[in-house]
Amino acid sequence: MTQTAIPYVFMRGGTSRGPYFNGEDLPNDSETLAKVLLSVVGSGHPLNIDGIGGGNAVTTKVAMLSRSKDPWADIDYFFAQVSVEDRLVDFKPTCGNILSGVASAAIEIGLIQAQEGSTQVNIRAVNTDAKVVASVLTAGGEVIYDGDTAIDGVPRTAAPVELNFMEVAGSSTGAFLPTGHVINTFDGIEVTCMDVAMPMVIARAADFGLTGYETVAELDANKDFFARMEAIRIQAGAAMGMGDVSASVTPKFGLLAPAQSGGTVATRYFMPWNTHPTMAVTGSQCMASCVLTPGTVADGMSPTIERGPVTVTLEHPMGTMDVIIDFERKDGAFIHKSAGLVRTCRKLAQGHVFIPRSIWKGSQ
Repeated sequence: MTQTAIPYVFMRGGTSRGPYFNGEDLPNDSETLAKVLLSVVGSGHPLNIDGIGGGNAVTTKVAMLSRSKDPWADIDYFFAQVSVEDRLVDFKPTCGNILSGVASAAIEIGLIQAQEGSTQVNIRAVNTDAKVVASVLTAGGEVIYDGDTAIDGVPRTAAPVELNFMEVAGSSTGAFLPTGHVINTFDGIEVTCMDVAMPMVIARAADFGLTGYETVAELDANKDFFARMEAIRIQAGAAMGMGDVSASVTPKFGLLAPAQSGGTVATRYFMPWNTHPTMAVTGSQCMASCVLTPGTVADGMSPTIERGPVTVTLEHPMGTMDVIIDFERKDGAFIHKSAGLVRTCRKLAQGHVFIPRSIWKGSQ
């Protein structure tokens, strides 16, 4: 055989999609693994024409699952962001939308046995060491995908996936405010550098001369804004202790503006070299936490709330996302406890994906 066959489940998780693998079916060393994933996705072409990617950063994501050795967790979830055209694989971040499909995929792959009624899965996000409790509807040993839950950015309803993110403050950098300050200034722009589920650099849209209500297409066409944003992101990444982030998708970048459609605040999220069509699950937790923390760039955009749990509604280009943040204030400090969301997922395909045997001969 001139090609290597790798079993996979292809799923939509939240507003992203991609292949979910059993880690045992992939190479152990990161260099070979990266080559395999580049081939699977078809990175290097704007349409990913020679792979199963979809030509957009939200469709070139990969989940790799395995039974966890952590005494708390059932499943280890290892994430990879594969670039559309640049033939890069970033193993640093995690993805909350793809995480929405992890519990279901673990059942489909045979790593978890489905319970009657619902199945709870404790998930360790390997990239950031975050702990997440996921609950999915199951019956007769199978995942239930049909349901009435709608999320903006997905055209049809599906069964709910409940996610509860535990101990996510400082999960990547070790600190809720990695620079030690609520506000930093880079190139004359005030930002808040925060790490909750995803390390982020958050700014006011108005400080860039933007409304914060621009469409994805309008923002992606604004090359001057992206150049300014990237310069600030790189400086902020260094200040956050993340080193040279010029080739990494983290920290992510976000913009805030006063709510326009009845939400708590208007948001735009960047991946970071293009605009997210909706909102990332991990990024939503960070931006919601920024809104609730005194003294950040979000100050004055919403009423002050003294304690959680509270629902923060983030307006994004295709609608809204509700994030439930549990927190308290102690001696003036914001103490993050947990974040909860409801998402959906759906199995789209299952079988084998093929890569050239010259890249990898397969597991022995």
